[in-house]
Amino acid sequence: MREQLLKSILSDLNGASADIEASAIISSDGLTMAALLPQGVDEDRVGAMAAAMLSLGERTARELARGELEQVMVKGDAGYILMSYAGRDAVLTVIARKEAKLGLIFLDAKRAARSVSEIL
Repeated sequence: MREQLLKSILSDLNGASADIEASAIISSDGLTMAALLPQGVDEDRVGAMAAAMLSLGERTARELARGELEQVMVKGDAGYILMSYAGRDAVLTVIARKEAKLGLIFLDAKRAARSVSEIL
């Protein structure tokens, strides 16, 4: 039941913008809770990488006195990966095209993260 609710949030998120290619909800220890990823993408690998990136981001923000970490963004020549907390124990990961309008992606991701935190 909970997994279906989480997948529904991801489906709504992916449908909110043509710029969003995929998304996943990952526990803070790196386990995939729900995902809508492209064929051939390893959910376990995405989960482990997202948890590691967020952990490193937290440490960096703390060490450089930037306050509480809100999100981590990775930009590559083929697009973006945005990771943000969805409550205390989950991470929302969004994969977006390089032409993405980031302001809208951030807004949609924030709304989805809030919905996820209410379910968890």
